[in-house]
Amino acid sequence: MKNIYLSLLLIMGLSLNTLAQEEMVLTLPDVIDLASKQSIDAFRNKNMYLASYWEYRFYKAERLPSISLSANPLDFNRYRNKEYNFETNEDEFRLREYFNSEVAVSAVQNVTLTGGQVFLRSELGMVKNLGGDKKTSYNATPISIGFQQELNGYNRLKWESKIEPLKFEKAKKEFIQDMEDLRVTSTIRFFGLINAQIQKNIAEMNYANADTLYKIGKGRFQVGTVTQDELLELELRLLNNEQALNIAQLDEKRAQARLNSFLGLPKETLVKCIVPSEIPALQINPDEAISEAIKNNPEILGHQQQKLQQDENVAEAKSERGLNTTLFAMYGLNQSAEDFDQVYVEPDKSQRFSLGLNIPIVDWGRGKGRYSMAKSNREVALATIKQERIDFEQDIYQSVLEFNLQAGQVYTAAKADTVAKMGYDVTFQRFLIGKIDVIKLNIASNDQETARMSYLSQLRDYWAAYYRLRSLTLFDFEQRKPLVADYNKLLEN
Repeated sequence: MKNIYLSLLLIMGLSLNTLAQEEMVLTLPDVIDLASKQSIDAFRNKNMYLASYWEYRFYKAERLPSISLSANPLDFNRYRNKEYNFETNEDEFRLREYFNSEVAVSAVQNVTLTGGQVFLRSELGMVKNLGGDKKTSYNATPISIGFQQELNGYNRLKWESKIEPLKFEKAKKEFIQDMEDLRVTSTIRFFGLINAQIQKNIAEMNYANADTLYKIGKGRFQVGTVTQDELLELELRLLNNEQALNIAQLDEKRAQARLNSFLGLPKETLVKCIVPSEIPALQINPDEAISEAIKNNPEILGHQQQKLQQDENVAEAKSERGLNTTLFAMYGLNQSAEDFDQVYVEPDKSQRFSLGLNIPIVDWGRGKGRYSMAKSNREVALATIKQERIDFEQDIYQSVLEFNLQAGQVYTAAKADTVAKMGYDVTFQRFLIGKIDVIKLNIASNDQETARMSYLSQLRDYWAAYYRLRSLTLFDFEQRKPLVADYNKLLEN
């Protein structure tokens, strides 16, 4: 009874463990779809784009009027002030107590065309003397309008209007490229598990065959048709295959854990991968790929951004060399009164005009040095960009040639896999009837394993090369259209 009870507990435990392990059958498109939705890489790609989006929103907000309210509703000041007494003709300290209150509303608009600022301002203030005559005085500036502008030739806002939209467009392209790179990573992880599963299946089959052959060998040894050294070789093969099976099982668990972690699946999930049976009949024109990459790849936009930033640095350094002039002009209305209802009646004009100059007399060549250094840096950057452009186009050209060749490699490896399997089956049957020795059987088994793994490797390289080409060109060569993303959907969550 005790043994029966323990057996029931063991069966129940195994059943619960099986139920806890969810099993999923996934194809390569399934893995890519899961990775794009719930992997850490997809989460990072999304938030990198959102960071660029809000940076661009900040740039756009700078171009809109900003309205602000500033207030100091309570300011009490009690102090002794040194004053001259005309009655005694002497200085003396007198106690003063004041209560101040003020509020102001201002609006500022940046002017992209000139780099200056236009502002509007309205102010109201009150001062109450708490000692002496107890007077209350009001001061109001109903409206004042002003403009300030630096006249040194460098306009930060104008340069930003050229660079920031380009940066945001680059960020959008980079998001699509990152998602295509995610497809490459998904492909590698997917085939990593397939390889491990196939290796385990091969190891299981080899172990079963080795066990069968060893049992047959022992029977033949008894009747004298198999020598002792051949029997020992069969036993050694059985032991080696047992070790290979243990290693293959461990490798499969590791590959499973890596894929689960990458896809954000529970660690208990068992994934069975389905080997892609077909590849698209696709040949890509290198010139077309280069043309699409130049139109779509964010690296090209990055080159344009670098050129603009270098031009901006030169313009800024040039503006710091000579005369630096600041213009400030303001016109407004102002009035003060002891009664609040009189403070807005017939206000007087309030005007201000200021012209500031900053002229370097002796700077020991610092301005000229900064300007020359900025120009030199620009020349270096332009040369680097030119070289990167050449390397970029050459990389795409080579990638296209390798991809077009890879399809033939897959077909050849698939045929070799079929031939090797047929050869092993024939060799195995011939060994069972005693037509060949163990050495030839081992060679056929190794050839079968090598051909199978070579086929899977060529298939992995094909899909990785295809998705890498999509990443470089941001173009779907099957659908014949550029790759796009639903950016509005990214902002919903």
